[in-house]
Amino acid sequence: MKEAIFFERDGVLNEVEVVRGQQIVPRSFDEFKIAPGAAAALQRLKDAGFLLLVVTNQPGVSRGYLPRRELDLMHTILRRKLPVDDLFLCAHDEMDHCTCRKPEAGLLTEAAFKHHLSLEHSFVVSDKWQDAQAAQNAGCTSLLLKSPWNGKGHHDFIVADLNTAVDKILALRGHFSYGPAAWRVA
Repeated sequence: MKEAIFFERDGVLNEVEVVRGQQIVPRSFDEFKIAPGAAAALQRLKDAGFLLLVVTNQPGVSRGYLPRRELDLMHTILRRKLPVDDLFLCAHDEMDHCTCRKPEAGLLTEAAFKHHLSLEHSFVVSDKWQDAQAAQNAGCTSLLLKSPWNGKGHHDFIVADLNTAVDKILALRGHFSYGPAAWRVA
């Protein structure tokens, strides 16, 4: 079975604007900018043999303020500029109560089925508590980039930035050979 790294898109792989303490995600192709250093950081993981997957909630589609065409253009750019293998999307609003919207684990389990992944040997990298909860629900190890959106819920590690997350993943992989429970060391 393969090992994967799941990445939250907004605030990790692409830039977001912060207005009054809230992330404002890109709503058009013109606003979509890849985060500086993301390509080099992801390439290190790709070179280490990980499958790189994007998992993203994009409720703006169902709410009507993010045209699907614009979202698809953003994802085309993301795939061209970053060495990602696949992208999994939840376009639902939280009122839809779907199983794919993070913090539920639906996107992670869908990816595991499609790509024959060992979730126990996979990681989730994000800046939001919802992704850490999805990681826990799926049995993955979570690494949160320090942000105001980390929340107070479950997380395995909080790190300074994407490069530090990559360093941590590579170190954990080198020191432990079985499951995230062994990695949860104080």
